[in-house]
Amino acid sequence: MRGTHRMWVAALGLLFAAVPLIAWWRLARTPLMRSVVGSALLAGAGLLVAVQHGWVGAPRADSHLVHAVGATLVITCGAAWERHQEGPGPEPWTHRRNGAIGLLGTLLAITFCGSLLYTLMMSEASLPSARAVPALPSGLKVVSHSSSCGSGNCYRLLEIGSTTGLSRDEIISRLDRPQETCRPNGWLLDRRDLCIGVDDSDGRVRLYVTLSGLLD
Repeated sequence: MRGTHRMWVAALGLLFAAVPLIAWWRLARTPLMRSVVGSALLAGAGLLVAVQHGWVGAPRADSHLVHAVGATLVITCGAAWERHQEGPGPEPWTHRRNGAIGLLGTLLAITFCGSLLYTLMMSEASLPSARAVPALPSGLKVVSHSSSCGSGNCYRLLEIGSTTGLSRDEIISRLDRPQETCRPNGWLLDRRDLCIGVDDSDGRVRLYVTLSGLLD
């Protein structure tokens, strides 16, 4: 059942990435611009698919929004250049143009509605992604790992030890995090604070990653 679900998600992801290419194929009027704009759209679609499958580390919802808007702008520029060079299109092309505009409009509408829904769903605190945990310098190791949610935030907590007999102060120095640092969890949509820091208040060195709610 889970495998079938993943197949459907992958198929929808591929369709979403391919929609701008389909729209441009119907809209393009000259071989040169068909190739130039098509190559740019194909590169964007490939990057989006890489994000969807986790091959490239990037926020998926933000990537879908950037792809939809960026692809539409690229197509608009390509169509404007063709109109400048070729003039108004003939009657058969006008019907193809209207179909392409409807296809892109549907893509943008679905993307913006999905982005709004995602933003509303992501307003609460949730467990930080494992990818948010920074890589440890050589000579350090994770002794134990825990995760939980408290009042207003969720966290991952890693107790850090040494593989070469470093002292507590030396471990802290190697982690090189004298102060807690925070950044937005996403690019555009997820503006929750993702914070990373080191705590040694009980004698053990712990690296923590917290993700707070949007309104906390």
